[in-house]
Amino acid sequence: MSWFTVRVPASSANLGPGFDALGLALGVYLTCRFRASERLAICVSGRDAHTISTGTDNLIWQTTLAVAERHGLVMPPIELHIENDIPIGKGMGSSAAALTTGVIIADKLLGFDWKPLRVLDEAARLEGHPDNVAACTLGSIVASAIDSGGVARAVRLDLPQRFGVAVVVPDFDLPTAKSRGVLPVCYSKEDAVFNVQRAALLVAALATGSTSAFPAALEDRFHQPYRVSLVPGLEKVLKLRAPGLLGCALSGAGPSILVFYERGSENVCDLVRQIFRLEGRDSEILVTHIAEHGFELREEI
Repeated sequence: MSWFTVRVPASSANLGPGFDALGLALGVYLTCRFRASERLAICVSGRDAHTISTGTDNLIWQTTLAVAERHGLVMPPIELHIENDIPIGKGMGSSAAALTTGVIIADKLLGFDWKPLRVLDEAARLEGHPDNVAACTLGSIVASAIDSGGVARAVRLDLPQRFGVAVVVPDFDLPTAKSRGVLPVCYSKEDAVFNVQRAALLVAALATGSTSAFPAALEDRFHQPYRVSLVPGLEKVLKLRAPGLLGCALSGAGPSILVFYERGSENVCDLVRQIFRLEGRDSEILVTHIAEHGFELREEI
């Protein structure tokens, strides 16, 4: 029974106006070693390890079972060693990384031999939206959608070399269910047009390296205004302007903040920390690179 190792990047979704459509992969990883076993055995190390279950309710294991059930198969027990570096409950795609890992483990041990786009489709069907899992699967920046037939579609592009990204992670959690719970059921035509314009502008700016579109390209009326009450200082963060700062956006459902800046201006991230500090909250800056590749799987020899 060979050991396999899979490494899946963290992700930041929405990117301002790209609600449930845009995501990027971050160079912070969930790494798992696994093999088929006679009984289920899970051990965990790394960041927030105490919050990750080692029982049958573990998200990675539950995902493997869901994949097997969808295809009319039985998932064998596994031995699973989890090493986590992704902050949990902070809007950096920790659950999407776990879910993607579960799909990959099921794919390998059930013998599907899926290509990355097929892994993405399976993960998106289980997740319910494609943005985070698309970044986990393909890496870099990804625009994604579920087509009318229920199939995930995604297009990957590279971050311009002149742009940098960082994540400011505050010292409190924000459950995704709570963050989604404050969103309205419907939006006005005016707000829909507002977001379509800016999402198109953002993709064009990221594809060409244009800085003139910022910070307008990160403006949003779909989710961030409704989440201001859940993230102390968010309103001030979104209004930040400084030389070298392209703009800020809530990372996923929050509470972490994604910061776009021109390379050489990493110090602008401290402005976000200062705002959190004024709100009585500590935070840390993760100056991370964009993960150019999605998940990586290898067999240990």
